[in-house]
Amino acid sequence: MTISSAHFLRRTAASCFVPLLLTLGCDDIKKSAELKSAEMIGDIAAERLASAGETERAANDLINVPIEVRQLHDVVWQVRGVANTQLVATSEGHVVFDTGLATQAAKQRRLLGEAVPGKITHVILSHSHQDHAGGTDFWTEDGTEIVAHQEYPEEQRYLKELEPYLWHRNRTLFPFMPEEPPNIGFLEYGNVVPTVLVDDGDVLRFEQGGVKFEVIPTPGAEGVDNLSLWLPDQKIFFSGDFFGPLFPQFPNIFTMRGEKIRKPIEYIRSLDTVIALEPEMIVPSHNDPIEGREGIKAALIKMRDAVQYVHDEVIAGMNAGKTVHQLMAEISLPPELELSQVHGRVSWGVKSIWEYYATWFHFDTTTELYPVPASAVWSEVRELAGADALVARANAHIEAGRPIEGLHLLEFVLADGNDHRAGLEARKGVLEELLEESQQGLNNSYENDWLRYRLRDTAARLGEELEGESESGSG
Repeated sequence: MTISSAHFLRRTAASCFVPLLLTLGCDDIKKSAELKSAEMIGDIAAERLASAGETERAANDLINVPIEVRQLHDVVWQVRGVANTQLVATSEGHVVFDTGLATQAAKQRRLLGEAVPGKITHVILSHSHQDHAGGTDFWTEDGTEIVAHQEYPEEQRYLKELEPYLWHRNRTLFPFMPEEPPNIGFLEYGNVVPTVLVDDGDVLRFEQGGVKFEVIPTPGAEGVDNLSLWLPDQKIFFSGDFFGPLFPQFPNIFTMRGEKIRKPIEYIRSLDTVIALEPEMIVPSHNDPIEGREGIKAALIKMRDAVQYVHDEVIAGMNAGKTVHQLMAEISLPPELELSQVHGRVSWGVKSIWEYYATWFHFDTTTELYPVPASAVWSEVRELAGADALVARANAHIEAGRPIEGLHLLEFVLADGNDHRAGLEARKGVLEELLEESQQGLNNSYENDWLRYRLRDTAARLGEELEGESESGSG
């Protein structure tokens, strides 16, 4: 068996690429040796992350989740880890939902195989992110069906083709990643070949060993290739990342780290599908199961209504002639629909929906049509206005509670690598203020990671080291 592997890892509060930390050439060794070597690599990778700096540990909460097996229901087992793998046991073989990271999959497979021996008849993949599909080859046997959404191959294709670009975007946020993505077979992304594809509007139904299975397309969550698994008799819904890393929460309609947009109306319709099922247990592929039919139903309705509310407010604002920035500032969830914004954020959802419908040209300035950004003339404005004067005005904005206006002016001061010390000190101060405000408020993980990156950059330009930062976190 050729072992393919994950090239990224999703955190609890955000969808992020994380590398495998070691490489071994194991093309010519036997299956048992492959599994043993893979498990050893996973252990060493975990040890390295566990001994990393404070910044790295903060960005990898799930790295410390123990790999252990637990039984969730009479027929449902789960092996935990950075990403969970679920197994539905039947007398005619077992069905696996999501396969986790390749660096953990060997150990997860061994532990779950010891607890629930038996052949694997189906592997169902919730989507093409490799903390959910990276361990697939560890779970497949001769005759195992690999079930994925009809759009899975296309999602895997574009993620593979854009791997260098997306890798370096994510490394900006998560500096513990190595400089380049792994390109050795054991580590390389993009090798999963589904044998069964399920299209939108279809439901794959089968019965095995007296257990009924329904594989349901639920697009609009983590992408157009999202599948969920429903056990109708047990009332258990396997969600993958359909809800994101928390439940309930406001979804990440269009993640700032990059990837295709997650269509808001499709997500609303998918939520309607799940609401109609009335699940008694939700089993996500990160974190713990959620139980209780009434509580789950109320949370699902709240999520659906919150996305619908933001969508409708954006449409109304666009029709009223308001700009995207006006709507980002104005639209918020009413108290009865308030949700966690640790992962997705309402203002970013507003911008995503606006641009989903109206695309890239905002009808604000003529210069949007041409390949010359405003930043091309920032240094000229600095020369004309004077860097000291711009810093003084920026500080005035910051002191008056207008930090973003201050940052706008500081962009002119620091353009083209100009290390104006007073400007850098002002930027460091406002970034620290924004980070503290975020952590005490919405605590959005992506916002926090970006602000930390800019703080690292600012400190480096000042010749300083941020408190709690390791050298590997210098960005």
